[in-house]
Amino acid sequence: MIKATHISKKFGNLQVLNQIDLTVLQGEIVSVVGASGAGKSTLLQILGTLLKADTGSIEVAGINLDRLNEKALSAFRNNEIGFVFQFHQLLPEFTALENICIPAFIGGYTKKETEKRAMELLDFFGLTLRATHKPSELSGGEQQRVAVARALINKPSVVLADEPSGNLDSASAASLHQLFFDLRQQFGHTFVIVTHNPELAAMADRKVQIADGRVVSDSNNSASSSLNTVS
Repeated sequence: MIKATHISKKFGNLQVLNQIDLTVLQGEIVSVVGASGAGKSTLLQILGTLLKADTGSIEVAGINLDRLNEKALSAFRNNEIGFVFQFHQLLPEFTALENICIPAFIGGYTKKETEKRAMELLDFFGLTLRATHKPSELSGGEQQRVAVARALINKPSVVLADEPSGNLDSASAASLHQLFFDLRQQFGHTFVIVTHNPELAAMADRKVQIADGRVVSDSNNSASSSLNTVS
């Protein structure tokens, strides 16, 4: 599903990523760990086309992203990549339902089909009664579930999550972590998750450790060995 080859990135004289290679299979959940400043979030932004690498190439869902112009890349990002951030990034003036619908409206989907899909996601997340509530009326865990639903509205090939439980209490974090695996089982989503949470990192199919801009470890987690991935 993802193939990143020889990815390097500098900010000024600081070498943040240095010849990173990463492959993620369809339906796989991969955690990316490492100390602060190791380059984890930079790698995630490059995989999600939010940031351009200095060198290297990326394929997502069989598409070589280097061959896309800016317009095509923007459309690809909106339709094929879902993003989940630590601080939700929900628009405060819109309801939960409206926040979830935004990427689909950008993608040109009709209001009827978009709202139907959004309500299905709210139902899956147990948030049907919160559809008309604005973010300020939701708990932290509910806001993050809305953010995940927004990431899924266009049925993306890949979901990229950057510290998704970093702003949640332990109970909400555990619930969110399990949600990722429920989504994979139900819909077959592929996840790449940057995290400092050791429990979430250990739950993933694979744990990739980055240090000083390089992959220093890429290992299968025995705890999730029974979870099947699709090549």
